[in-house]
Amino acid sequence: MNPRYFEDFTVGEHFTSSGRTVTEADLTLFNMISGDWNPIHADAEFAAGTRFGQRIVHGAFGVALLTGFMHQMGIFEGTAVAMLSLKEWSFKAPILMGQTLRLQLTVTELDPGSSARMGRLGRHLQLRDQHGQVVQEGRSDLLILKRPSTSHA
Repeated sequence: MNPRYFEDFTVGEHFTSSGRTVTEADLTLFNMISGDWNPIHADAEFAAGTRFGQRIVHGAFGVALLTGFMHQMGIFEGTAVAMLSLKEWSFKAPILMGQTLRLQLTVTELDPGSSARMGRLGRHLQLRDQHGQVVQEGRSDLLILKRPSTSHA
């Protein structure tokens, strides 16, 4: 998909990423990157005795994954200026190895603001598993470039 500018979006528009299956390597690498070796993430024997019956992947991994999904979709490539927020973020279900996750993004607001160069795009983000269950969700605002003017004053 080609990059899109502020004016190219409409409120209510939906985008869905491709899927990605979570692996044991993902869990181990995130343990190492984050330094979070909590037994629920790192100790298979301990985790087997929990209500999940297995190790669960860090919730923060889901947030990192969805930023990658947005990049892969290409809709903000070269036009995104800055992610301004993550709001009302909810961890609805655990991330488990073997799950295939995808991002569903819905445009919720378009605020042109006072800048001629950029506006604010409101987004509702849902990380969903292969059965459509919402694993994580929340809102995120993005500062995004407006389409460059073609007129010369």
